[in-house]
Amino acid sequence: MIAFLIKRLYHALLVMFVISIIAFAIQDNLGDPIQQMVGQSVPESEREALREELGLNDPFLVQYLRFAGNAVQFDFGYSYTFNQPTTEVIMRHLPATLELVAASTFLIIALSVPIGVYSAIRPRAWLSRFFMGVSIVGISIPVFLTAIVLIQIFAIGVSVAPFPADTGWGAWLNEALSTDGGMPAYGRGDPVNVFGTWDSNFASLEGLTYLVLPAVSLASIMLPLFIRLIRAEMLEVLQSEYVKFARAKGISLRRIYFIHALKNTMLPVITVGGVQIGTLVAYTILTETVFQWPGMGLMFLNAIQRSDVPLIVTYLMIVGLIFVITNTLVDLIYGLVNPTVKLTGKPA
Repeated sequence: MIAFLIKRLYHALLVMFVISIIAFAIQDNLGDPIQQMVGQSVPESEREALREELGLNDPFLVQYLRFAGNAVQFDFGYSYTFNQPTTEVIMRHLPATLELVAASTFLIIALSVPIGVYSAIRPRAWLSRFFMGVSIVGISIPVFLTAIVLIQIFAIGVSVAPFPADTGWGAWLNEALSTDGGMPAYGRGDPVNVFGTWDSNFASLEGLTYLVLPAVSLASIMLPLFIRLIRAEMLEVLQSEYVKFARAKGISLRRIYFIHALKNTMLPVITVGGVQIGTLVAYTILTETVFQWPGMGLMFLNAIQRSDVPLIVTYLMIVGLIFVITNTLVDLIYGLVNPTVKLTGKPA
């Protein structure tokens, strides 16, 4: 276990090293941060003096080595936009993103497992066919379009009247297909401070209402994939010999489905799904932009628009670290679920 964790630490350092080099290599294509900081009216002499003070005229290698030397001491520099350490800016926006990803992950797990298992147990049922059809549509729709549709239906509201309103049944159907809206779809509202810079939407009912639409929108990316993955793996497991033998022994179908088959179904789902859950952090950029959710994704877009290179590099390194941590947790969970797997790579 210790050797595995050391290896993962080495991978984390390598990933962040590569990300930092790539981010620094493209900084010249992101625009001039001085122009974003001082505007157009400042004389060129003052701009040049500020550029010299910030070290932007230094060669690429000198700038990177200075950044790397400070990063070893957990000093990633100051944000040009906020005039604060980039780590403080990241930590102020990180809770919003993590809570959004956590809520989306909960929705994905809570819906994909029962739907996927049911679709595998009863593959010819009309409800299973409905779920598979909806999952195909869900995979094809981009997240920003899902977010806009959710805002229109549940925040703004829709009023449709395809049926004759002068009849009782027509008026009832028109009312059933229309929505009043009213759900919050902008920002986080007034989250409750838990500790330090961590303001949580989970700590109040009002905060949860602000979290619903962004979480559903973000979950719509991975939910169809998880449903189809669980269904496919469950169908394969149900055709295995040990399941047939369990049926021949007279073991109840519920025990076969939800104890023997489901456990082995989840092994590849943990491997693939764990990595996919990590990518939700990247997908939050679009979701946070549409809902103006004040997380790291929205902050990252603003940093790009303002050529805030230190903040961009810090964000990319933090996201890379989250991916490494996610993959490490997936391997640990896989080892717990399947004891025959050795994390060190040696045969059991």
